[in-house]
Amino acid sequence: MLTYDLSKQNKLSLYDKLYRCIRDDILSGTLKAGEKLPAKRRLAENLGISVITVENAYSQLMAEGYITSKERSGFYVEAIEQSKAKKKLPAREEPSCRTVFPSERPNAEVFPFSVWAKLMRETLLEGSERLLEAQPHEGAYALRKAIADYIYRSRGIETSPEQIIVGAGTEYIYSLLVQLFGQDKVFGVEDPGYQKTAAIYLANGAKCVYLPMDKHGVSLSALEGSGVEILHITPTHHYPTGIITPIKRRQELLAWAREREGRFIIEDDYDSEFRIAGRPIPSLQSIDADDKVIYVNTFSKTLAHSIRISYMILPRKLLDLYREKLGFYASAVPSFEQYTLAKFIERGYFERHLNRMRTIYKKRREAILQKIEGLKFRSRYEIVASNSGLQCLLRVKTNRSDEELIERAKALSVRISCLSQYSRLCEQKYDHTILLNYSKEEYADLSFLDGILEPLP
Repeated sequence: MLTYDLSKQNKLSLYDKLYRCIRDDILSGTLKAGEKLPAKRRLAENLGISVITVENAYSQLMAEGYITSKERSGFYVEAIEQSKAKKKLPAREEPSCRTVFPSERPNAEVFPFSVWAKLMRETLLEGSERLLEAQPHEGAYALRKAIADYIYRSRGIETSPEQIIVGAGTEYIYSLLVQLFGQDKVFGVEDPGYQKTAAIYLANGAKCVYLPMDKHGVSLSALEGSGVEILHITPTHHYPTGIITPIKRRQELLAWAREREGRFIIEDDYDSEFRIAGRPIPSLQSIDADDKVIYVNTFSKTLAHSIRISYMILPRKLLDLYREKLGFYASAVPSFEQYTLAKFIERGYFERHLNRMRTIYKKRREAILQKIEGLKFRSRYEIVASNSGLQCLLRVKTNRSDEELIERAKALSVRISCLSQYSRLCEQKYDHTILLNYSKEEYADLSFLDGILEPLP
């Protein structure tokens, strides 16, 4: 029977502590592949905790791919590679339709304007000279340090401010990466996937290969032999399918990157903060012991679309190359916005804002799912991928093509997107699946879903 001392919680919830204990035993090999875990009730009794605590811990382990559930049998440990310890870093030192369902932009109505305005005034009053000075090409140190501290707390990423590059949006970051690696490198992107990613790489002269997805993420068989050297993925929450890449596949992707010196993985973590059920999934970068992962995230998804501030974390082995090739660039984000955002993060406003947003989005998701239950043609809809991000998928049982569904929705003054529109390799595989977004309350009117399935006159 598993036995853990859960009394020293370090401000973690009980289920989070239990989850970490079991995860660490799996990674260390103490719990072997195929080993059966205790039943939830038995483990709860043994540890003196509630069954719901064990259930939440098991659910998180399943979401990340550490364990699997077999019907009427129980929970079993998955076969994964034992982890290598990451090297500790030295101590940080300062140097026209009414509804657009596919949109994932945050709702501006819940932006903390009063707090932001207060910090803007404060920044102006205390830093008039500093605001007029040229910032380092990587971005203001105050912001980079605030980001480093935040992602360590929230994503388990241990990095130094010198590894962080602040840029004016992810499009700018992607462009920098093409210039860093060179146009002769082959970039691999997910299919289906966020189409702008490939468009930016191609616009910057890079070669691009579309890689099909399986139920665990990018297909390894397709990746091998593809010629891809720089792999761009969204492992925490794939857009638009909602797939979460489990730990075993993450380890396999890291092993692929280790095979050759010039291979790297770009981890696009664009909406990891909006996991509705359970704790956030740990980042790929946090388990990378070989400096092969470039972590990218943005504040445009969590604060406001108009706040064009993104950042990437470069492996230490790439820092000298970056300074040599791109160190002449001026900082692309105004000093005023950088110092304001630094204060917003340092003082805990950002995390409080995220907690508020998660609560709001959870309620909106529940409202949408409830409305789906009340549809006239409910039996012809299947809800999939609804626990992360700001959208869920709705699979439709119909003989009508996706083009027909889109046109019928348009006739009802609603613009929708279907999953097949995000694929270049196998559109038919994703037929009859609609993206539903719940970032805004106005998107909760789902009466059109009955309308697109009504018999033709």
